[in-house]
Amino acid sequence: MRYLITGAAGMLGRDLQTVLADQSVTALDRAALDITDPDAVHAAVAGHDVVINCAAYTAVDAAETDEDAAYAVNALGPRNLAAAAAAHGAKLIHVSTDYVFAGNATEPYAEDTARAPLNAYGRTKAAGEEFVLGEHPTGGFIVRTAWIYGEHGNNFAATMLRLAGSHPTVSVVTDQVGQPTWTRDLATQLRLLAESDAPAGIYHGTNAGQGSWFDFTQAIFAEAGLDPERVLETDSASFVRPAPRPAYSVLGHAGWTAAGLPIMRDWREALHEAIASGAIHAPEPTA
Repeated sequence: MRYLITGAAGMLGRDLQTVLADQSVTALDRAALDITDPDAVHAAVAGHDVVINCAAYTAVDAAETDEDAAYAVNALGPRNLAAAAAAHGAKLIHVSTDYVFAGNATEPYAEDTARAPLNAYGRTKAAGEEFVLGEHPTGGFIVRTAWIYGEHGNNFAATMLRLAGSHPTVSVVTDQVGQPTWTRDLATQLRLLAESDAPAGIYHGTNAGQGSWFDFTQAIFAEAGLDPERVLETDSASFVRPAPRPAYSVLGHAGWTAAGLPIMRDWREALHEAIASGAIHAPEPTA
């Protein structure tokens, strides 16, 4: 299998390179490939069997005032990749987000739930999904993920451990619920999908189970050998930001089962391994 990874310098892109180390992989970061350039995309996709698009405009708050820039990367970029993949006979696995939903559900979102984004970032990601499925209906795969953390780059888990080293307590919201997802597990799942005969369409790439950001932080502290009672409860009203966030981001996994593939493991099990393996670092003890 000849893989092309776009957005290869990010958390997921770097874990994909590790997971695909025994394969033929071309890993291109933003400087090496501008996915908004159709000609460059067609040239890059040629000669590959699978394209995994990790490139995205992820500055959620900035997108509120710069939606055109977000749209170029999150919508037009995937359209270019889908058209090129279709032209060259390659699979395209496009990584999307829970932000395509409003977050007002009370049970896990099914893969075929209607999109209803709350903010500019979500709108641009929803448009990207539509382009991928429209341009490459027989070989376009959407994998929505959420609440990702990993070894490479800034993320919530690393931030909480950093704060634990400098603050006696941290306050974390209890009124946003989702599925913390380790990028190493997601990368492994993307490879599984790429190498399977699963039909094109939408899949939800999140670790199983659910919890609030407060639950996640308490689990991070506990796994790192810190006192979880240092994590204090608060709510979203204490952290007002330009872009509204979905309150409920739990995604259903029926697509994997229907395709005969296993779902990803529970988020607590993944977090245990992530911290035990050193992928997420605890702060050095102070004298």
